[in-house]
Amino acid sequence: MISFIFGRYMKKIVDFMKSRKGLGLIAVILFTSLFVAYRTSFANGDEKMVEQRQKLLTLVGSILSSQHFSPKKIDDQFSKAVFKKYFEQLDGDKSIFLQSDIQSLKKYELLLDDELKGAPIQFEPAVSIIYDKRFPEAQALYREILSKPFNFSVVETYHSETEKLQYPKNADERRERWRKRLKLSVLERYADLLETREKNKGNKDFEIKSDAELEAEARDRVLKTMDRMYDRIKNSRKEDQRFHLYINTITELMDPHTNYFPPVEKRYFDEQMSGRFFGIGAQLREEDAGIKIVSLVTGGPAWKSNQFVVGDIIVKVGQGEEEMTDITGYSVDEAVKLIRGAKGTTVKLTLKKQDGTFKTVSLVRDEIVQDEAFARSAVIQKGNEKIGYIYLPDFYADFEDPKGHRCSEDVARELEKLKEEKVDAVVVDLRNNGGGSLYEVIQMVGLFIPHGPVVQVKDKDGRPTVLNDKDVSTVWDGPLVVMINELSASASEIFAGAIQDYNRGIIIGSSSTFGKGTVQRNIPIGKPLDLFSGRTDMGALKLTFQKFYRISGASNQLKGVVPDIIVPDTYEYLKIREKDYPECLAWDEVTPVKYQEWGERSALNELIERGNKAIASDPVFSVVSSNIKWLADHLEKPIELSLTKYQEQQKSIRSTIAQNNGLLKLKDEMIAECTEVDKDKFYNNPDKAKGERYQAWLQALKTDIYVYQSSLVAKSMIGSKVSTVNR
Repeated sequence: MISFIFGRYMKKIVDFMKSRKGLGLIAVILFTSLFVAYRTSFANGDEKMVEQRQKLLTLVGSILSSQHFSPKKIDDQFSKAVFKKYFEQLDGDKSIFLQSDIQSLKKYELLLDDELKGAPIQFEPAVSIIYDKRFPEAQALYREILSKPFNFSVVETYHSETEKLQYPKNADERRERWRKRLKLSVLERYADLLETREKNKGNKDFEIKSDAELEAEARDRVLKTMDRMYDRIKNSRKEDQRFHLYINTITELMDPHTNYFPPVEKRYFDEQMSGRFFGIGAQLREEDAGIKIVSLVTGGPAWKSNQFVVGDIIVKVGQGEEEMTDITGYSVDEAVKLIRGAKGTTVKLTLKKQDGTFKTVSLVRDEIVQDEAFARSAVIQKGNEKIGYIYLPDFYADFEDPKGHRCSEDVARELEKLKEEKVDAVVVDLRNNGGGSLYEVIQMVGLFIPHGPVVQVKDKDGRPTVLNDKDVSTVWDGPLVVMINELSASASEIFAGAIQDYNRGIIIGSSSTFGKGTVQRNIPIGKPLDLFSGRTDMGALKLTFQKFYRISGASNQLKGVVPDIIVPDTYEYLKIREKDYPECLAWDEVTPVKYQEWGERSALNELIERGNKAIASDPVFSVVSSNIKWLADHLEKPIELSLTKYQEQQKSIRSTIAQNNGLLKLKDEMIAECTEVDKDKFYNNPDKAKGERYQAWLQALKTDIYVYQSSLVAKSMIGSKVSTVNR
């Protein structure tokens, strides 16, 4: 069985923030960690395992070469790239290996392409031997460094951009890197302890400790975290984990969305695709600093809280009012055991945000309820005009149930509800929508245009195939605005691009969408495990096999969709788009197809120009734009390791973020209400908690400055020539 993944789960599966960014929307290696150490089966002489791994590696190489949309040639240059990238995966901050280690393995640098073609596997086992030697050295090193107090009055810095560094020349240079890294970890905890002490000065039940005691406590916490992480790795028996990391190093060099899933991870992937989730509703990945959130499940507790962002690190977990547990160094499985629990119970999570600040959030555990993940609508009152608002989180489709939900049908129903409310214009919100079903996006474009081409799809060998909306009817023919941002990807980009190409409406949002113009499918590898699931004993390869293009001929790959009206947002300078992946596929274009435009572009241009001028002259967005640029620049700077300077940095960051948060929330709420048909769902829901969540969503909508700006644009379109169709 081959399943096609167009984009809905791109932001749920792909490691899309380079932190992912990464949006961005990046490929998620669910089973990797910065520090992975175990004795491979090669070292144990397991010939059967060696044979199976050799077979797997050869199969992967063959599939990549023969079926990938744009395969890189597997030659000496590719071999060198694999060599370099594998060490980056194993030792990202370059604190384990020495330059001499890398040099000793150089003899394999040009042989890895041969291994992919059937030559005996030598490189990965050789790396493991050296890694197993360096691993206990690193463990002894951090214990020795953490045994002595740090001097936080010394002015020095730590630079987190380790990719620009060389591997340490010797043990002394490696020790210095460890010292600075550990000093930062202790400083973060020490500053937190000092702040807690200051806040509790007047609390008679709070134990006041000296600075020296707090510094020792901070070091002890870091030591326990490091010991837990290293002991877990040393005692674990995940014998295939490093080899799977090696396979993914190879696949991701083809493009960011081509990944290998071993059997267990393939099963997990299938579970995510099924749409049923439990817990807090977030997909997680191991990081040395904690557990990284790589995507949020629409409708889940984390998503509903509006406190989580892709790229956040979960560093602590607590049960109710109990003391929180530092989970730095935990595996995802171990962290999930703490995060999950009985329905209705409370879990606390401390998040390390991408700007370096920390935030503790409490969530009530719940099952993800499907209907909260579907399209919904509201009516915004603008003077005498009504603006219909539709929120679409994904281009979803339940292919297993003929009566299941499909986003095009749901959006059509929402449009009918809005028409009953006699709205004058419609806003479709595709912010953070990672894509989904190709069929559904074609049907959804057809709700707003008469029949015609929607998108072109091309495989590696053929000419583009034009996919059309064949329904001559439209559900909504009035003014239309589409909202997008950096995390609008794949199917979202097709929808926005088609609306733009047809001159059907105005696109508003950040400077561009994510820029994913590729299509993936799952190719099972090995023998079937059962007759139903399609899973096999060797897992599956998620392979990029097509690209899609706008009807105007341009690809969305890398460039994304540039909106007509650009509005600054807080993600603008983060490296979370497709273009931020070094291995991403190139932009190109194909021949445009013929189509009947909705109206003249000139009819829109005046409104677009007016909208851009309004944003440019808005003092709120001017300050927001300046602030996010400052924050982005700050992230590139070295981190201060003296207490006073560190505290000053944190104070500046917090005040800037607080200012932005205040500016991006309307002080005067919009008048917004659900449709008459949905009032029972919102206000008389038999599930009281669910009804309250719907009401909370509506309340948040009323203060959303981006929806406010979009509704102003929609209002400007009412009564203009843009509502006229060219026939």
